[in-house]
Amino acid sequence: MTDTRKLWKVLAAIMLLSFGTLLFLGREIYLSAPPMPSAVKTTTGATLFGKDDIETGREVWQTTGGQQLGSIWGHGAYVAPDWSADWLHREATGLLELWATRDHGKSFAALDLPQQAALKARLQQELRTNSYDPSTGVVTVSADRAAVIAQVARHYQGLFGSDLELNTLRAQYAMKQGTITDPARLEALTAFFFWTAWSTTTNRPNDDVTYTSNWPSEPLVGNVPTAPTFMWTFVSIFVMLAGIGALAWYHASVQGKEPAPVVPDSDPLRALKPTPSMKATAKYFWVVTALIVVQVVLGGITAHYAVEGQGFYGFQLSEILPYSVTRSWHLQLAVLWIATAWLATGLYIAPAISGHEPKFQRLGVNFLFTCLLIIVVGALGGQWFSVMQKMGLGANFWFGHQGYEYTDIGRFWQAFLFIGLMLWLGLVGRALWPALKRRDDGRSITMLLFLSTIAIGLFYGAGLMWGRNTHLSMVEYWRWWVVHLWVEGFFEVFATAVIAFLFTKLGLVRGRSATNAVLFATVVFLTGGVLGTLHHLYWTGTPTSVLAFGAAFSALEVVPLVLIGFEAYENYKHSKAKPWIAAYRWPILFFVAVAFWNMVGAGLFGFLINPPLALYYMQGLNTTPLHGHTALFGVYGMLGIGLMLFCMRGLSRTAFWDEKLLKGAFWTMNGGLAAMALLSLAPQGLLQVHAAVTHGFWYARSAEFLQQPLMQTIVWMRMPGDVLFSVGVGLLALFVFRLFVGKPKQDTVAVGTSATVEQTAGPGR
Repeated sequence: MTDTRKLWKVLAAIMLLSFGTLLFLGREIYLSAPPMPSAVKTTTGATLFGKDDIETGREVWQTTGGQQLGSIWGHGAYVAPDWSADWLHREATGLLELWATRDHGKSFAALDLPQQAALKARLQQELRTNSYDPSTGVVTVSADRAAVIAQVARHYQGLFGSDLELNTLRAQYAMKQGTITDPARLEALTAFFFWTAWSTTTNRPNDDVTYTSNWPSEPLVGNVPTAPTFMWTFVSIFVMLAGIGALAWYHASVQGKEPAPVVPDSDPLRALKPTPSMKATAKYFWVVTALIVVQVVLGGITAHYAVEGQGFYGFQLSEILPYSVTRSWHLQLAVLWIATAWLATGLYIAPAISGHEPKFQRLGVNFLFTCLLIIVVGALGGQWFSVMQKMGLGANFWFGHQGYEYTDIGRFWQAFLFIGLMLWLGLVGRALWPALKRRDDGRSITMLLFLSTIAIGLFYGAGLMWGRNTHLSMVEYWRWWVVHLWVEGFFEVFATAVIAFLFTKLGLVRGRSATNAVLFATVVFLTGGVLGTLHHLYWTGTPTSVLAFGAAFSALEVVPLVLIGFEAYENYKHSKAKPWIAAYRWPILFFVAVAFWNMVGAGLFGFLINPPLALYYMQGLNTTPLHGHTALFGVYGMLGIGLMLFCMRGLSRTAFWDEKLLKGAFWTMNGGLAAMALLSLAPQGLLQVHAAVTHGFWYARSAEFLQQPLMQTIVWMRMPGDVLFSVGVGLLALFVFRLFVGKPKQDTVAVGTSATVEQTAGPGR
């Protein structure tokens, strides 16, 4: 049996075991999720909230931007508070003040330590006791607690409404005036916030751990890390070290056994003539470039809201473009342009691999492009109408803002995009089919490319698995299938196969060794990657088994990144192999940047927050966007740009490729990203961690902490990196504009050592 066949069998086994376990744990999450009470009543029988109030409140929360305006259970934006933690703290301090004033005639802070300790013990007994009755579905609260709940609810109704006394706090949270204008919606919103906080502090039946495993950190109510949180943190570190050792041993055992390929003296792809459908992908790259520019502009506006609240250098921008809209668009455009770049690469590369142009392929490529434009405009427009409170709740679910970070476009647009991906799958598959039937060294890479194409098409469908009233724990479960498995998983496999194909066709690597390397990398990556999805779900109302599997397998995600330096070095050597490779220098260097950010952004900054004990304190703090920016743009964004440049090199062999613009774009984007991470996001996040450990999670996200002069200065420290990064994006946009709009010139490029080729043909339209 060949190594290739063994690797295919190992990959198949890993996929079956991993997804079988992931689905089984999904069932466990469904069974153990925090109950949705039929009613919340006082001991005297008065009803505070009903189930319909809680479910309606969640839909109201979604119309405000949901996780794009503050967070719930630690998932979401970082300027406004985590509403579940904020409610919990306000309710806890409210009860302590009520009891202290009534029983001792003093404020809680004025009591002596024994009196405070007695009231804290009473508070924990009050809040952690599970009063949910499974037979009736009713949660019962004391009269004192009901009075404090009403007090906290009034605060949120004023905050999300237009209470003038809360104008300053509203600005500090980057909320527009009158975020919600309907009084009935305001009342329902508070029911949802109460339930999310109740889940974080109520013990599971017959247990001393809350539904969210004692998250968030809140000393007043006894929310501290659990024993499994400590234990599985240690296990995750052990698993990571063991995996690194095993991979290093394997790498040492195979390194250097295969002779280096003989690199050709001229460009093997120079004779490749773009087909009509390949030429039609050019417009995709125009849109990719435009979306990058818009995304960066929106990112600058969103970051500025952290210091000016409702304005942009004095202009009250929040009245027409609120923070939750700019952040929604900023994140959604990141996913859309990266996905578009990779989809266009698939459409370009498939006919190049097979040498076959199916009938009506160009028409299909153009039709898909039109559909993508409609989806982008319609989805983003729907989000604006939703946040501006111009949609009903039912219409909001279908056409507005679902409120779930990265998957927050309306269900209609999600379904439309899924259909578009099915069309893309068909277009790529029919173009690849002749290559799939060939028996050669590249067949396995082609097969893996095709299988990843199928996975990309199908796994986005996980975003269609929840409905309007699906339990929040299950929404989070399926949402991370999309964010982690679709974006971080199968797109990675697709890109690895595409890069291997390109390097094979250029003669830089041997076909057989590339095949085995890609298969082995896929095996290693998906071994940890599939079940590593669970590390996002530690505190979303899930059982301890999720903590165990998530900790162990997310640690394995770091393992393949340890040797990423070898990949970066090999890619860099490729750029120096022959003079003609200078034509591909910058696409290859973007792949080198991918390797670097894979190690730093996905590896170092990812493992910084992945172990359970670390994530207990770090989830929802700026340590998360530290990982998010450097991994999403540093890895997937740089990869998308590199693939785009490779395709454009084939679409336009003209000599007006401005190397200076590409050089400037490459270094300023990478330098700006590094400055943004190290000067602002990292120190801001680490200071928040200290605050969370010392005072509780609520404090690390509070206006009281974030509005301190030091924290505001650190926010402003983003500006040098943001400006540098924006310059790089501008240079890239200028390069693409000149490439496709500028007049072709007669010039020469090196082919071999001395031959020249006259360039007069412009790019295909």
